[in-house]
Amino acid sequence: MTDKNPTPKGTTERKYSVPVFSEREREREGDLRMELEDTVAVEVRKQEEVVETWNQRKQTQILQLSEKLIHGDLDSQIEAARDIRKLVRKSSSSSSSSSMKTRSKLAAAGVIQPLVFMLVSPSLDAQEASLLALLNLAVRNERNKVKIVTAGAVPPLVELLKFQNGSLRELATAAILTLSAASPNKPAIVAAGATPLLVQILCSGSVQGKVDSVTALHNLSTSTGNSTAILDAKAAPPLINLLKECKKYSKFAEKTTALLEILSNSEAGRIAISNSDGGILTLVETVEDGSLVSTEHAVGALLSLCQSCRDKYRELILNEGAIPGLLRLTVEGTAEARERARTLLDLLRDSPREKRLASSVLERIVYDIAARVDGADKAAETAKRLLQDMVQRSMEHSLSRIQHRAASSRKGDLDDPRSFWY
Repeated sequence: MTDKNPTPKGTTERKYSVPVFSEREREREGDLRMELEDTVAVEVRKQEEVVETWNQRKQTQILQLSEKLIHGDLDSQIEAARDIRKLVRKSSSSSSSSSMKTRSKLAAAGVIQPLVFMLVSPSLDAQEASLLALLNLAVRNERNKVKIVTAGAVPPLVELLKFQNGSLRELATAAILTLSAASPNKPAIVAAGATPLLVQILCSGSVQGKVDSVTALHNLSTSTGNSTAILDAKAAPPLINLLKECKKYSKFAEKTTALLEILSNSEAGRIAISNSDGGILTLVETVEDGSLVSTEHAVGALLSLCQSCRDKYRELILNEGAIPGLLRLTVEGTAEARERARTLLDLLRDSPREKRLASSVLERIVYDIAARVDGADKAAETAKRLLQDMVQRSMEHSLSRIQHRAASSRKGDLDDPRSFWY
């Protein structure tokens, strides 16, 4: 039979051979493998010994720090408190799990109670050192937060909020903020009278103090059914100022608008908001530019104002150009925000309520039309698109009327600022 693939002339056929290892070579390979495994095992044991040694040293250090805090003199206690802060921060830089273990071990060693006792020391250095240590123990550790409050930290912290010493007062505010993040601690903090002092810091504290006060007040506002009772109307002007300066879609804006909505539920709060420089305008801007959460709170505050006294607040809200943002919110907001926006739009209209077509009826009509055109399966999507188009056209119409009014006012012919809405 002729080879179908003969080797061309002038070329050499390449032959492959499987290497054959001798018995000695195979034994040598096995010895090398065992030697490598032994080396790895030795290194692992060394690492384990290093970790064990470090853990033992850390545990010894923790026990020594606890001993200093409990039985040492004031200078030793201050030094120990500072070392606790350093130890926690050092462990935090390595890994989150390491820092969690360090915080838990320190608490188990009994350092919290003596640190709390140091808060009432006449020494400012002792107070500062204990505050910083407690803050580091409480961060990202719910159990330690509760233990610190259970140990009696809240009353001395509230006293520190009254201090004229800005640094200590700021640290105490940060501590209240951190501890208030744990739900079991909130009633004790409110009962100790922290909220009026936080409002004072909100009015006259440092920038960081004001920011921490807002977050602490927001945490505490969920501690009771009557959240209005924990907030003084004096908080409105600084809250408005902070909302002006921050990004309306930020988490901080969400907390600030939540507090303003709480304030809007009382007469004193409503007056304070409307009397604040740019108060209503800032809420309107938040409706336009805020996140889903902050827009819901902002429109809620505006609605509370208008519902409390339509004759008083309706024109004030209209004068700030609220309509376009409210129209957009009826389509793009949360379910609660959409409902609030519709209700507020009804209150802002000129025509009597009995002559107006309710938003829900309009939506039903649009839905029925969409169902007839595209069928029941696509009715919801089509209705939403139609409503969005209606809102867009209404916004464009409103903007056109506003521009026309502005042009007329420059000529001395002032129109009624509400004439674009009916």
